[in-house]
Parts: sequence; structure tokens; C-alpha cells
Amino acid sequence: MRMARAGIPAALILGALALSAPAAMAAEEDEGRISISERRAAPGTTVTVTTNACGDETYGKGESEAGGQFHLLESDEEGVLKGEFTVPDDADSGSDTVTLKCPPRTKVTGTYEISGRPNGAVDAGFGATDNTTQLALGGVLVTGAVAGTVVRMRRRPSGVSA
Repeated sequence: MRMARAGIPAALILGALALSAPAAMAAEEDEGRISISERRAAPGTTVTVTTNACGDETYGKGESEAGGQFHLLESDEEGVLKGEFTVPDDADSGSDTVTLKCPPRTKVTGTYEISGRPNGAVDAGFGATDNTTQLALGGVLVTGAVAGTVVRMRRRPSGVSA
């Protein structure tokens, strides 16, 4: 009875893995045929996309969900098309999909991450943000660390190693 109970979950797991294998193989195939230069791009960054999936074609089209449409043109390498787009300044952080299409019916996809970035200075909560204040605060912290180390060293009993 225990074997039957253990066998059902195992069969379900193996079935799910078998069904997902073709999709994983297709994703790996596209990843080998499309290259995205910035795997983590901040808003305002130019992303370069190249592909060798178009064969002898000299033109293709690309589209980024965040960056919009762009053209694929011949690059310096034979059989490789190249295109660029800029991640919009208002793009949200997360994964973005890039789709490339070439005649007659070639279509490949790839993904990259959009990483958010702070606008302007980051408020650390220490009040004024001039360099003098920051240097003074840093000096106080370093002095406190040195003083703590000296006190600890002086209180150690003789004959005890650290």
C-alpha cells in the first residue's frame, strides 16, 4: 500500500518533467540563436541584439516588449544580423522578452532583465548630504571601531590567544 502511495506522486513528477522537456529544449535552441548584450539593463541603456537564425537574410525585424520595434541589419560577421534599442526611462523592473523575425517564417525569442535604478541621490537619513558631514561621520565610526578594538585587547586575560 505504501508503494502505491509513493508511486503516484513520482509518476506525476516524471510526467510533468516529460511534458516540459520539449519547451525547455526549444528555449535552449533560441538562446543559442539570439544574443542579448545587456542581460541586466537599466532604464536608458542601449541594448544590442544579434542573431544567426536568419541564415542568408540581410534584414529582419525585432521587438522588445519594453523598448518597442527595431530593425535587424547585417553586422560585421557573416550570417549575423544586429539591432539595437533603448530601454525607456520609465520601464518597470522585471523580465523583458525580445522577439526577432526574419523572412520567410523564422522567429526566435530571448529575455533579459530590466533593473531599476534610483533617480538622484539616495537619502540615508543622516540629514545634510554635503561631503564634510559624510567625512565627519565616517571619522567618528572609524574612531569608535579602533577604540573598541583597543579596549577589547586590553581586557583579554594574559595567556589567552585570540
